[in-house]
Amino acid sequence: MIKKTTDANEDLQTLFEARGMKALQLARKAVLEEKIESKEVRDSLRFFMKRWRDVARPGLLSVVCQSIGGKPDDTTDVAIALILIAGATDIHDDIIDESEVKYGQPTVYGKFGKNVAVLAGDALLLKGLSMLNKSCMKHPDIADTVKDMFFELGDAEALELQLRKNIATPETYLRIIRKKAADVEAHTRIGAIVGKADKLETKALGEYGRLLGMLIILKDDYIDSLEYDELRHRIQNEHLPMPLLFALENKEVKTSINKILQKKILTKQDIKLIERLIVRAQGFKKTAALIETLLESAENQITPIVNKADLQLLLRSTRI
Repeated sequence: MIKKTTDANEDLQTLFEARGMKALQLARKAVLEEKIESKEVRDSLRFFMKRWRDVARPGLLSVVCQSIGGKPDDTTDVAIALILIAGATDIHDDIIDESEVKYGQPTVYGKFGKNVAVLAGDALLLKGLSMLNKSCMKHPDIADTVKDMFFELGDAEALELQLRKNIATPETYLRIIRKKAADVEAHTRIGAIVGKADKLETKALGEYGRLLGMLIILKDDYIDSLEYDELRHRIQNEHLPMPLLFALENKEVKTSINKILQKKILTKQDIKLIERLIVRAQGFKKTAALIETLLESAENQITPIVNKADLQLLLRSTRI
């Protein structure tokens, strides 16, 4: 299973690079051509756009559009706008989470500070919305889709902030995860809209996107729970990942985990012990089982879609 998942990830990356690179390059060009007098903001945008390799969103738009018989290139304009909007959201999320480093690289917040990061995020958001407005002239339904996405993502972010002070049940967290997946659903819906899907196809591809987004988040939770730096950051600055929430339902290990979580400073030994306790309480096993259940539901959504090979590849890449 590990080998198959690795192969799927590699195939997916190749697919997204081929489908999404054009839109990403055009998005970079659109931002860097803007005349900004402030050197700090200009440098922060250049810093971010050179590192922002978001080929997944434009790739997803293209794949979904083609799956129902549309022309992939028709998604380029809206893809550029959504790349910039997603970049803005990413910068703002790092500010909220106080993430100075991510994936081993400094964030805009970490390198330039909070004030410049806010301005850089705002600049990307305004540029993205301006470009999105042009796409909405061709496809009016896109505007409502993006509006719904923003409201749901904002709601999810607010609910996540509450989890920093309170340990949620897996069921509560799963509801928040579903809200967070509004981002991916918006992209699959927009891909369907641009591809001129009918109402039933658009609904099915929308739900497929929602489930795919949940799967991506849960896989990240699983991986974060196995990595020292990520798990420590999640515990100290964000909210607990799903495998740990499942483990806390086990009375045999709950007390031991809570004693560690109450510490102000977590050592490497503490994190390693938490990992062992998650294994003992079957937190990883339960998360993997949840992923398989959602995978089956997502697969069912695309049963009527004729050209679904790439959609199935996306699902395989989320397997543990």
